[in-house]
Amino acid sequence: MACHLFIYTHPHLRLPPDPPLTLQSSSSSAASYCRQNLPTLNFHYKKGYNFYTGRKRVVCSMATENKVISGDRMLVFVPPHPLIKHWVSVLRNEQTPCPVFKNAMAELGRLLIYEASRDWLPTIAGEIQSPMGIASVEFVDPREPVAIVPILRAGLALAEHATSILPATKTYHLGVSRNEQTLQPSVYLNKLPDKFPEGSRVIVVDPMLATGGTIVAAIDLIKERGVDNSQIKVVCAVAAPPALTKLSEKYPRLHVYAGILDPTVNEKGFIIPGLGDAGDRSFDT
Repeated sequence: MACHLFIYTHPHLRLPPDPPLTLQSSSSSAASYCRQNLPTLNFHYKKGYNFYTGRKRVVCSMATENKVISGDRMLVFVPPHPLIKHWVSVLRNEQTPCPVFKNAMAELGRLLIYEASRDWLPTIAGEIQSPMGIASVEFVDPREPVAIVPILRAGLALAEHATSILPATKTYHLGVSRNEQTLQPSVYLNKLPDKFPEGSRVIVVDPMLATGGTIVAAIDLIKERGVDNSQIKVVCAVAAPPALTKLSEKYPRLHVYAGILDPTVNEKGFIIPGLGDAGDRSFDT
């Protein structure tokens, strides 16, 4: 499946210049998306991978994950599936009641975790006896469970279906609150292991990437326990430039999967237009 792909580069990396080309409707959907959701960026078109580069060191593309050579850049995937757009729209609606909101968050998480696990899970091959004969098969290796780290409390809703999508998982809860005045994160619950097994794959689930303080605190704790950037994937409902900029500067090779990208964060640290307080709306508090 094609994805809207945003490549955040390190500040010291420079992308090669490309001649500007006319954007055609059949190939400009990613650029249109960027302009609508990140209006401060200036884009030009690069033939071949359909890259669009901007003055804020961002590149976006319509491409499959395994066809893009990212190097040390952080990648942000926005899958253009109509169901993802549907559930994001349900979440945005201020009239959506709590039970429907929580269900929409769970369904969005199901789809994003599915996308995040593409071409990433360890498998084992063999043969089995089907009712009609011998068949070659491939299973997800249960000896290497994916670690799911939902950031409480809103992350619980987004990660609700992780165990139904992934055949082998372990869940480690991480509670991080944000000071409403300083917007600084504070860890109040840490159920991470002292050390992750070598080669562990970790999916961090946090619905809102706004200022970036919470997700950075979470990833720092995971990295302290032996996990490389390339083995971490972040799943979120909505992401905004301040958080993505922090992540790109700190964690090269990190992959982020978002339902949608919004253009800005207000003085209170809320994404605009966003969807409000995901935790309060998920748990009616």
